Amino acid sequence: MIAPQGRGIAGPDTTTDTFRILHVSTGNVCRSPITERLTRHALAHRLGDPATGGLVVESAGTWGHEGAPMEAHAATVLADFGADAQGFTGRELLDEHVIRADLVLTATRDHRAQVISMGHSAGLRTFTLKEFTRLVRAIDPATLPDPEEAGGVVDRARALVQAAAALRGWLLAPNAEADEVHDPYGAPITFFRSIGDEINQALDPVVTALTGVPARS
Repeated sequence: MIAPQGRGIAGPDTTTDTFRILHVSTGNVCRSPITERLTRHALAHRLGDPATGGLVVESAGTWGHEGAPMEAHAATVLADFGADAQGFTGRELLDEHVIRADLVLTATRDHRAQVISMGHSAGLRTFTLKEFTRLVRAIDPATLPDPEEAGGVVDRARALVQAAAALRGWLLAPNAEADEVHDPYGAPITFFRSIGDEINQALDPVVTALTGVPARS
């Protein structure tokens, strides 16, 4: 059940057996669709069917083009990685998306600030993608719940977010650009592909930490 909208509402229901990941960019037609579908693709390779592990991956845009298709170059990038672009439609970021999300990963620091400004106790579970990657790399996997035990991947994912939030003030970005994924909207396919590579490289350690399963070689 979705909590009513409004500011200052508590975060997602941690008693459920579902863990929701929300990717956020500006228009929800380039970066966040790429990140959403690459995350799903990586989870499928680790877990088979991510839904069986309780992981749900979504995306939205702070100025989202509601109902719009993914940009053609973004779909091409996904095809390069063997990921599925079918059936995607853009969404504008709403309170209910933030309320339900257990982890929000944004393209830039501005997006992160916009999500946090919506309230809903989002600060401790909202990171830029590259920020979260940096923090995850510093977390000892042995300190996280075993995904094979009761609670599985969902308990492990929640513990990972808590550990990352605790590290945030201690492990700062080396420079202002380190946590940014730049917008390829309107750029040639070569730039889209470079952004796709950036996103894919940032996602790999995140998905490994979430699932406890490394990428297949």
